[in-house]
Amino acid sequence: MKFGDFAIFLLSDGTFWLDGGAMFGVVPKAIWNRLNPADEANRIELGLSCLLIQAASKNVLVDTGIGDKYDEKFKERFNVQRAPGLIGALKRMGLTPEDIDMVINTHLHFDHAGGNTRLIGGKPVPTFPRARYVIQRGEWEEAINPNERTRASYLEENLVPIQEAGLLELIEGDRELLPGVRTIVTGGHTRDHQMVLLESQGKRALYLGDLVPTTSHIRTPYVMGYDLYPLDTMREKKKVLNEALDGHWLLIFEHDPKVGMGYLSQEGSKLKLNPVQEA
Repeated sequence: MKFGDFAIFLLSDGTFWLDGGAMFGVVPKAIWNRLNPADEANRIELGLSCLLIQAASKNVLVDTGIGDKYDEKFKERFNVQRAPGLIGALKRMGLTPEDIDMVINTHLHFDHAGGNTRLIGGKPVPTFPRARYVIQRGEWEEAINPNERTRASYLEENLVPIQEAGLLELIEGDRELLPGVRTIVTGGHTRDHQMVLLESQGKRALYLGDLVPTTSHIRTPYVMGYDLYPLDTMREKKKVLNEALDGHWLLIFEHDPKVGMGYLSQEGSKLKLNPVQEA
């Protein structure tokens, strides 16, 4: 899609399935299951949509999906389906991993940073060897020193090779990384979770990460059980979505398996997402 001075593309790293109850927290299954039908293991399908931004003669990638460094047990547990995966999606655009200039991680859970590295000769190495990997300092510190609750979400092989290769760039707080490309810290899902805001020619687009993972999570109380700070998620989500409605921002969803982006409208007291297709 042409977006102001930018070109933006949603690139799929495939799909995976997570427990529906965990994805919707206190919302009863009788409600969320209507639009997010669960399988026999109570899992729902989720997308792995990474955002490619072409701006200022740079290729910027936001999140890297789940990657391919997993075993059969992991693949079965999460029903991972990747073909052709993120690298395959880049190849279809005539791009290689060496063409990526910057990677922005919203946070470092395995379904957002799994593609940060790949195996070469059985060893994990940075997938994008010319890129700066931009990560919030607080998120990095949490990821390399996980606690009992977060340990399963932060995988060392997605992180350490970046640091060892000298590609890690830690930032603190909101930051403009390129003209019109800004990170915004939201907290909620993790303490230092960040979104990416694009601004060009009077338009705004927002890659929501796990603040609003799917279109079903637009309602304020629909908060994941995975969120470490759910009240912060609710507060920030309400604020961001009201701004997006008033300003007619393009919203970009990372985990919705069917809808990648759209604009909000209001019907009575409820917000409605009107999908748009990439052009």
